[in-house]
Amino acid sequence: MASDKETFFALQSFAVVGHTDRRPFPKLTYNNLRKLGKNVFPVDIGGSRYVEGDEAFPSVTEVPEAVEGVIVEIPRDQVLEVARQVAEIGIRDLWLHQGCDSPEVVQFCQEQGIHLRRGSCAVMYTQQGLSYHSIHRALAKLFRRY
Repeated sequence: MASDKETFFALQSFAVVGHTDRRPFPKLTYNNLRKLGKNVFPVDIGGSRYVEGDEAFPSVTEVPEAVEGVIVEIPRDQVLEVARQVAEIGIRDLWLHQGCDSPEVVQFCQEQGIHLRRGSCAVMYTQQGLSYHSIHRALAKLFRRY
């Protein structure tokens, strides 16, 4: 049986949110989802117009197609605004990269009925083959934190 976090990656369409003014765009997550055949849109609230040659959007609300899930890898102080955007357009699945959550965001998501996954690295669930992330995945499974 798939874990709650694994079911998130069964979704078919995603927005991946980064903030290039403050840290590098989460290209591993973005590219891994594309390799898995998912429909993925980059959202760069830091203003970058392109990610990996694809047009980037300044907010989740400006993604031109509906997505099922949003992955957020940005500084914690920016996350609540993205969660508000997610709620505004009716997305019900949100992934917060480890260290991105806050009590305010958790409470907001609960109030809005957003299914929040947090506390883990998305790459651990999307990376294929042997890597640091696959070792992390094996350990997480061993200790039932997957």
